[in-house]
Amino acid sequence: MRAVFFVSDNTGITAETLGSALLANFPDARFERHTVPFLGSVTAVDAVVGHLRRCAQAGGAPIVFATVKDAGIRSRLAGAGAVVIDLLAGHFTELEAELGATAETRSGQYHGLGDLEQYFRRMRAVEYAIEHDDGQSGRDLASADVIIVAPSRCGKTPTTMYLALHYGLLVANYPLTDDDFPTDGLPRIVAPHADRCFGLTTTPLRLSQVRHERRPNSTYASLAQCTLELRRAEDLYRRTHLPFLSSATRSVEEMSAVILQSMNLRDRPHERPAP
Repeated sequence: MRAVFFVSDNTGITAETLGSALLANFPDARFERHTVPFLGSVTAVDAVVGHLRRCAQAGGAPIVFATVKDAGIRSRLAGAGAVVIDLLAGHFTELEAELGATAETRSGQYHGLGDLEQYFRRMRAVEYAIEHDDGQSGRDLASADVIIVAPSRCGKTPTTMYLALHYGLLVANYPLTDDDFPTDGLPRIVAPHADRCFGLTTTPLRLSQVRHERRPNSTYASLAQCTLELRRAEDLYRRTHLPFLSSATRSVEEMSAVILQSMNLRDRPHERPAP
């Protein structure tokens, strides 16, 4: 198993996202992952360098994905016996040459005042997603950019939260249950907003496995029940012409990308095209 470090002088989200995207291209490799955010103090840098050296002595050189602006810290990391993949330095050099300016080297500058509006929009989107998770609230569904409809445990909540946090979209989700069938149309609470609904499905075996983790040996998790619920859901999607996809073999990121494209959404909810 190869040790991988996502190291940053900020939150580490960029290092984790880009680093994980690169590692995903090596599905047969096994990684032991470590995230080190807000790296700035001498003590913190020394601790990371020591950890890297111990990993290097124990086996293969650890891999470091770094989003660190301070050249001194980057140099310390490079001398720790690790393979350091700097995710920022080359891009800074290109931008400096193009803009004729020197990049600010202080940490914590990734999210300046210019991002405040976007930040508050995303926080509102997260609050909206929490309020409208799993059909808990029907309030203000008219404001939703997307309403994800699916049987329980098909990936509604993770996809909802990802779209809210990363794109600032107002996303609700509604669980299809036995009470929603038989029906010719969408459940009453979401039917008025059919143009914003998107369905999820999966395979019966995958759904059964996921549900067994929550309620082992229950009817809810049985293969027969999962097969029935998925068949009814997919029939409903087709009858109502609802776009849908399977979450069985897709990551949350992939599903979100498909939803954005299918629903013609952008990273500005107030600019959502009229139906």
